[in-house]
Amino acid sequence: MAHHRVMILGTGPAGLTAAIYAARANLVPFVVEGNEPGGQLTLTTEVENFPGFPDGILGPNLMENLRAQAARFGAHFQEGWVTRVDLSRQPFTVTVNENDTHEADAVIISTGASAKLLEIPGESEMIGHGVSTCATCDGFFFRNKRIVVVGGGDSAMEEATYLTRFASELTIVHRRSTLRASKVMQDRAHQDEKIRWALDCTPVSVRSENNQVRGLEVRDNKTGKTKIIETEGLFVSIGHRPNTEFLGGQLQLDPVGYILTNPRNSATSVKGVFACGDVMDPHYRQAVTAAGSGCRAAMDVEKYLEGAFVHDWSMALG
Repeated sequence: MAHHRVMILGTGPAGLTAAIYAARANLVPFVVEGNEPGGQLTLTTEVENFPGFPDGILGPNLMENLRAQAARFGAHFQEGWVTRVDLSRQPFTVTVNENDTHEADAVIISTGASAKLLEIPGESEMIGHGVSTCATCDGFFFRNKRIVVVGGGDSAMEEATYLTRFASELTIVHRRSTLRASKVMQDRAHQDEKIRWALDCTPVSVRSENNQVRGLEVRDNKTGKTKIIETEGLFVSIGHRPNTEFLGGQLQLDPVGYILTNPRNSATSVKGVFACGDVMDPHYRQAVTAAGSGCRAAMDVEKYLEGAFVHDWSMALG
């Protein structure tokens, strides 16, 4: 069984930044890349809001650069998916792909959160070509375009309101006749002159032409009839699912499943286990904030392995 000082689970901006910092601290981190190496940014095209790239950079290229930087300083990578962990005793045990078991003195969890998709025909093929799950990331590319937002919660209303600064017109599609969003968020959306509504409508398929989104087919739940809402941009805002199932309840999570961390650092409820990125951040979900939290986690791990880190979980609960 291979033994490591620190294992990093996940390779989005958080995990790769943690790998860079841990490697430069001579901790020789062992990084499990997951079944989506590079995280959600590998599904995007141009990234224009990550510092240091005035002309933007393609999402996959940014992740490749971060990975190469970590490898340069001595990080080791393994493709695969963590299937189970044992955090009940130290060293911790991490099993990859069901039968490849490793031991680690410390673990950084950066497995991210997966955006929930509609799972309708044409959707997955058009991700990065008109279908998006992040208004802040991609809204700029739809300046003076028609946009559709699918969802009925606060996040959907917030994203729709944000996107109206770019859209020529915007339609909110929701499968129910009433919204789940708070009244304040509903009122804000209803007061926006650019926003149109398609309530009680169920998305059926994404229509595309020449590898670009051209419309969303929806079914009117009252009449059963279908229609096409013409659009160049489809933003799916129906929530995220943190990738924490493999933990088996060994860490304290919030009601949705995000890992709880001490607000003053990256420590989790188990001493020696740290978390960063979207797996513990349900609010910002940005590459730059994830990278920053990866830096924090690596620095915390370094102190922990030196015996200088104070794990005070009561501080997190208080």
